[in-house]
Amino acid sequence: MDNNELKVLIFVVDGEYYATDIVEVERILGYEHDVKLPDSPDFVDGVINYESQILPVISIAKRFKVNGKTDTKDAKIIVTNQEHGKFGLIVDLVSEVKNISTSEIESTPDVVSGIAKRYIKGLIKLDKKIIIFLDFASILTDEEKTLL
Repeated sequence: MDNNELKVLIFVVDGEYYATDIVEVERILGYEHDVKLPDSPDFVDGVINYESQILPVISIAKRFKVNGKTDTKDAKIIVTNQEHGKFGLIVDLVSEVKNISTSEIESTPDVVSGIAKRYIKGLIKLDKKIIIFLDFASILTDEEKTLL
């Protein structure tokens, strides 16, 4: 893999394709029911036991305010390790790991603004699909990271 290539994990939430840099992924777990916590932010689905630690699990569907009726049969939890700690992200389906060229990534269009622009690194054109390239480190605000 040369400097102009990137390895990404492609996944699906509410019928839309998303990707993240594979370096942001620690592990992919099968879906497991989490423990709901009272008074937690609405996008926090709950917590699970992961490697003898409590891992907060975030619903990407709720975070992005899409319907996202997760069918738990194919759902996965992507564990990401950020500087403030680890958290899991529930996705409907993990599609594949793929090498992409940086030239296939377009900058985020100006119509995307506000919060969404913060966690979208760009758009990937691949196999006649447009895949939203996410920055997992930016999915939570600093304030939200402190809450978790």
